[in-house]
Amino acid sequence: MDRANLSRGPLAMTSSASHLLNRRIHPLGGDLAVLRILLVLGLFAGLLVPHASALRPPTGKIILSITGNIAFTNASDKAEFDLAMLEALPQHSFSTRTPWYPQARTFSGPRLRDVLVAAGAQGDTLQVTALNDYKTTLPVNDARIFDVIIALRLDDKPMTVREKGPLFIIYPFDSKKELNTELYYNRSAWQLRKIDVR
Repeated sequence: MDRANLSRGPLAMTSSASHLLNRRIHPLGGDLAVLRILLVLGLFAGLLVPHASALRPPTGKIILSITGNIAFTNASDKAEFDLAMLEALPQHSFSTRTPWYPQARTFSGPRLRDVLVAAGAQGDTLQVTALNDYKTTLPVNDARIFDVIIALRLDDKPMTVREKGPLFIIYPFDSKKELNTELYYNRSAWQLRKIDVR
């Protein structure tokens, strides 16, 4: 350290160290004014933009309820969906043979994992219940590794209760040999009305 720096005393040395510390903490080179402006703009934008995870209330007939360990609700302690809400999610289709139809059929609807994300599901197991109170259980991991859908349409037509609708959890059985077993057939559920996340 030279004489000039020594003559400035300990206060000047502290100020210099503080400046270096600010430069390390703030990626904008210590420019706090710019940082403050960005922070204010970010907070203001947060007030203007609706929360991406908000689940609006249904306006039509409720056809699916999700309960249990979920983060987003629109009716007391559950997430309720009408047909329009499910149709607003990305739609997917596949054709597959099943034990319930004599030939391959085409099923269309949102992926099960997208519906779970919409409700903020945070569990490992799903207990699903049908209109006739039939219950089955499937692991959440199935929704992650297989393209399981909640079918709204069969051969491009809305599914009636008589045709196992209005909702049908269906696996793409023909996509993987391992899915063509009783285990996965039993995890499928037609006339779906409720999913409980555990």
